[in-house]
Amino acid sequence: MADYGDHESSEDPLHILRHSTAHLLAAAVMELYPDARYGIGPPVQDGFYYDFAFSKPISESDLGAIESRMRRIAQEDRPFVREIMSRQQALDEFRKLGQDFKVELINDKVEGDEVSVYRTGDFLDLCRGPHVRSTKELKAFKLLRVAGAYWRGDEKQPQLTRIYGTAWPSAKELEEHLKFLEEAEKRDHKKLGKDLKLFMVDERVGPGLPLWLPAGATVRRELERFIVDEELARGYVHVRTPDVARLDLYRQSGHAKLYAEYMYPPMRFEDGEELELRPVNCPHHIVIYQSELRSYRELPIRIAEIGNNWRYERSGTLIGLNRVRMFALNDAHIFCTPDQLMDEVKGSIDLALYFSEVLGIDEFSYRLSTRDDAKEKWLGTEEQWQIAEAALSEALESMGQKYERGVGEAAFYGPKIDFQVRDAHRREFTNSTVQVDFQLPERFDLEFVAEDGSRQRPVMVHRGAAGSMERLFSYLIERYIGAFPTWLHPVQVVVIPITDAERDYAKRVVDKVRKAHLRVEIDDRSERMQRKIRDAQARKVPYMAIVGGREAEAEHVNVRDRSGGQTDEALESFVQRVAEEVAERRR
Repeated sequence: MADYGDHESSEDPLHILRHSTAHLLAAAVMELYPDARYGIGPPVQDGFYYDFAFSKPISESDLGAIESRMRRIAQEDRPFVREIMSRQQALDEFRKLGQDFKVELINDKVEGDEVSVYRTGDFLDLCRGPHVRSTKELKAFKLLRVAGAYWRGDEKQPQLTRIYGTAWPSAKELEEHLKFLEEAEKRDHKKLGKDLKLFMVDERVGPGLPLWLPAGATVRRELERFIVDEELARGYVHVRTPDVARLDLYRQSGHAKLYAEYMYPPMRFEDGEELELRPVNCPHHIVIYQSELRSYRELPIRIAEIGNNWRYERSGTLIGLNRVRMFALNDAHIFCTPDQLMDEVKGSIDLALYFSEVLGIDEFSYRLSTRDDAKEKWLGTEEQWQIAEAALSEALESMGQKYERGVGEAAFYGPKIDFQVRDAHRREFTNSTVQVDFQLPERFDLEFVAEDGSRQRPVMVHRGAAGSMERLFSYLIERYIGAFPTWLHPVQVVVIPITDAERDYAKRVVDKVRKAHLRVEIDDRSERMQRKIRDAQARKVPYMAIVGGREAEAEHVNVRDRSGGQTDEALESFVQRVAEEVAERRR
């Protein structure tokens, strides 16, 4: 662990370079702000950060001065020197420096009597290394932003100032990365969500609880219709279940214990009843399965729902729509016989692939998440886990899909396939999953009547083919930079009359478009036509139908699309063309 913190050390040269640059940042900060206290400073994907407690707040306007001091220290060719101190000596050194965070880390993280520290000139840090030989090797770096972060990720601890930066072996690579960040900023779903009025977050409602504005709610509604219609066509039955249940239901499923840190406190009433906001949908669907005795002739039973889940994510981990505290999951639970398991897993993978194809999710990878040797974390026998893992791996391999393994990343009840995608900032997240479960059928004593009349146990497949609506939506915003395919876009056509004289014809155009079940608006503001066009383009509306005197006389529309194309079309053919594009979900 590089800082005796929660970050793995590495011999990777880029990792070492960035770790060393984090120390360079801390050394510069301590020269400029001698009364600051420093926490931890690990390398991260594409860069590094360091956490500080300042006596007075700093802002991003202060980063230029800090970066200048870093460059001066780098040019002074200060060596990174490792020392091994006794535990007491290290405690004395950091106490003398007033660095209580380092004292805490020594007490909590360091085992034995030997403590590894590094000196960079007068700057001393608790660290196992390794580092570059000298600050002179640090030539291409840039400080990026300032953020808040709780000490050791705990909301009950002091809030620190986190300074993020990036470092690369060469100026060329740094420049390329900064260009990438500029492009990523254009695609950032949080910024686009605000600019395009898709969603908002308000502190009065709470962090991680987004409000879907009319435009965003329209996109979400179209996504849900698409998903539900396809699932119904593939033999799923859709249900609706409540967001709360008695806590005992989650005690029986095991979630109350194993999901405890992510669950909201239960609602307790005078009569002793305890209600819990559900963290998952599985127990609700199990109750529906148990509502009647099932025959082998009915299996597989595929119960689906776009159901709300509640997880108390720590405020420091919340990221726009990617990580929230309430999300609507495209969830399904398949109850099948062991002989049907392979086909059901393959069918789940195939559905996820179809959703990805239609939605344009064209860069993703598979991870087969399995258990590790910490037996107390997992339910069930080793044999059950082997059968479940084999079903998942064989399904992927039979479909020609490559995958990597994520040891220790399984669900507590069974292994899973995770469909991994990246956001505009290259952060990887799970978009959908397929999980095999022998444990919940045992815990709930699930049965079906077999062909010979005996009672047998079904296997359960947990499946989220499109993932959560929030995370999927964030991906699509960034994938299309807000210019959604026409079938998804909140407004598909804007009708723009050139003058007030064409307003009546413009309204007839709107009626015609609307009767084709297309989403249409009229822009009859007293603004210049070019202003109206620019405004529609800023909203990334697929089509602008401009109508003047000639168009009104000929029953035509002058069509401009958001990419700059322009055509003159008969109104009837234009409406038919757009309707076909929407019906076929072209992208």
